Amino acid sequence: MKKALICGVSGQDGAYLAQLLLDKGYIVCGTSRDAQMSSFKNLVRLGIGDRLELASVALTDFRSVLQVLVKFEPDEVYNLSGQSSVGLSFEQPVETLESISVGTLNLLEAIRFMKAPIKLYNAGSSECFGDTKGEAADENTPFHPRSPYAVAKSTAFWQLANYREAYGLFACSGILFNHESPLRPERFVTQKIIRTACRIAQGSPEKLHLGNIDIQRDWGWAPEYVEAMYLMLQQPEADDYVIATGESHKLADFVATAFETLGLDWQELVVSDRSLHRPTDISIGRGNPTKAQQKLGWQANYKMRDVVKMMIAAQQKP
Repeated sequence: MKKALICGVSGQDGAYLAQLLLDKGYIVCGTSRDAQMSSFKNLVRLGIGDRLELASVALTDFRSVLQVLVKFEPDEVYNLSGQSSVGLSFEQPVETLESISVGTLNLLEAIRFMKAPIKLYNAGSSECFGDTKGEAADENTPFHPRSPYAVAKSTAFWQLANYREAYGLFACSGILFNHESPLRPERFVTQKIIRTACRIAQGSPEKLHLGNIDIQRDWGWAPEYVEAMYLMLQQPEADDYVIATGESHKLADFVATAFETLGLDWQELVVSDRSLHRPTDISIGRGNPTKAQQKLGWQANYKMRDVVKMMIAAQQKP
């Protein structure tokens, strides 16, 4: 039986990935900074909380990383940890850079030190591309990060590429565009929209406060995106892949779809709040997943409108 170590298992992607790998017969170990205190509510929600091992690991501490790798001896490591909010990265730039870049570097260095045939997946981000002026970004599109989060993810991406070339490590980065699910916390704007719209539909007098609703994003369904992570580590050679739907929609369209699904007029219930604008932002995000389709056999089956409706359906469940 294969063993997989998922760093950051308590998040959206970590939980769905754990479920996928368990269903494929893997032994799975998931880590968080404090496994004894964490509720792992996403794992519980998916009904897999008692099906995997859990360990406390601080990725910014090399000794902690080395200990868990030596103890668990994984075949595959999935690095999904680190500060995950673009907005929060402007308030916590140092924590963002350290948790993402130092954590990734410690994993790479520990795997190199052990000389073990461990395959490493690293969670890259479409934020690294910055504003591509509406052009669909692929694996050859230059990086132009526009947030501390994107700078940190870009750093980790190049660290991985360097270790792959210099030391022959099997290390892949998935450059994932936006992917959502019911497991998103409300600090992410998509979940904020869904939950607020559902509360209003149930009679709440509140209004939805949003920043720039003209931005466009390429939104997919998170459970499909973790399949791409798994597929990358099953290839004969390590490589990097853009994972996306290939379609972009305005945030206003996401809002409109959510409110219309609930029988509401969004224009009467949404307030434009300039205090929610970021110092720098990306006007249009769109990915070109051709390489993933051709080499991994992966493509997104669910697009933005599907995602909105599935998130609302999950929110309305008792």
